[in-house]
Amino acid sequence: MSYAINSLLIHGGIDGDETTGAVNVPIYQTSTYKQDGLGEDRGWEYSRTGNPTRAALEKLIADLEQGEYGLAFASGLAAINTVLSIFERGDKLIVSDNIYGGTFRILDQVFKNFGIEYKIVNTSNLEEVELAIDHTVKAIYVESPANPLLTVTDIKAVSNIAKNYNKLLIVDNTFLTPYLQRPLTLGADIVIHSGTKYLGGHSDTVSGLVVVKDSRLAERLYYLQNAIGGVLPPFDSFLMIRGIKTLGVRMDRHVANAEKVARWLVDSGYVQKVYYPGLETDPGYEVQKKQADGPGAMVSFVLDAKYDYRKFFKNLKLVTLAESLGGVESLVCHPASMTHAAIPKEIRESVGIVDELIRLSVGIEDADDIIEDLKQAIESSAK
Repeated sequence: MSYAINSLLIHGGIDGDETTGAVNVPIYQTSTYKQDGLGEDRGWEYSRTGNPTRAALEKLIADLEQGEYGLAFASGLAAINTVLSIFERGDKLIVSDNIYGGTFRILDQVFKNFGIEYKIVNTSNLEEVELAIDHTVKAIYVESPANPLLTVTDIKAVSNIAKNYNKLLIVDNTFLTPYLQRPLTLGADIVIHSGTKYLGGHSDTVSGLVVVKDSRLAERLYYLQNAIGGVLPPFDSFLMIRGIKTLGVRMDRHVANAEKVARWLVDSGYVQKVYYPGLETDPGYEVQKKQADGPGAMVSFVLDAKYDYRKFFKNLKLVTLAESLGGVESLVCHPASMTHAAIPKEIRESVGIVDELIRLSVGIEDADDIIEDLKQAIESSAK
């Protein structure tokens, strides 16, 4: 029987424990498993290779993304590292021009040392994407909406380009989660999540997730997951499953709050620009409506020059200045010095990641309280 997404969040993957009737998957807090004889295991050998609690999470995320195979990692970057490890010296990736700074860092400072190159492209411009493809390009790596400028890429259109040239399409779906967007159904080959964010949802777990449909690709990734070893522990896997159960109700509140906050920012007179694909004036609005079930809850804005952004951060009371996003609490960060500091200044500023840019992860507090805190923090930061 097929279930709607809200039912899958609770009953997808491995639903409870058949042995005891427990409604939650147990935490199998073990490093190894008894074998009945040489070559006679009971389906489990060693918890780096496989663990029943982690396997339940991996099956759950595969179900939610409408994929076939899921993999869980100790962090989003561990997931990205494993995915990038399928490439070889001389390969090149096309990447979105405002991706997460950690993704840029691992490409620029780690995989570049192994002879794997990248080319930064505005992936919302399909002509640019196609012009960037040559025989060395093996994959297109997209975030949509992208971090931190919320640029929207037409995933289906880029998938068609990738397929025409026999390239892989990798999509980071962290900002929207499978509750709002399912890239595999739009033609992506690999979907990546920082599960730390909305999927976990409570700022208490660091994790990464990968989903694919193709069995050969899955086999390669499972091999690398085991070989590299950056796997998600059993207790963290349990916390992720627990967090995912409330994803739907949380995302509904996140999005409702974000839409209200974004519209207030536009009308406030305090900012130069608001980035949010839920605004009708946003360049990605129509594509976002077409390919996703909502605009998400990330809002970025450029503070007007008459306000000191440093004082703004210090003056916040309800909203928290912190790395990360997607928790129940509202969080702000300064991309230029925090999440995207690894990107050279000239590249940052060329795409719009200026010093006055503020990224807001809108939480599930009362929306009016969030707005009031932003208002008092801005007004008290006047130069």
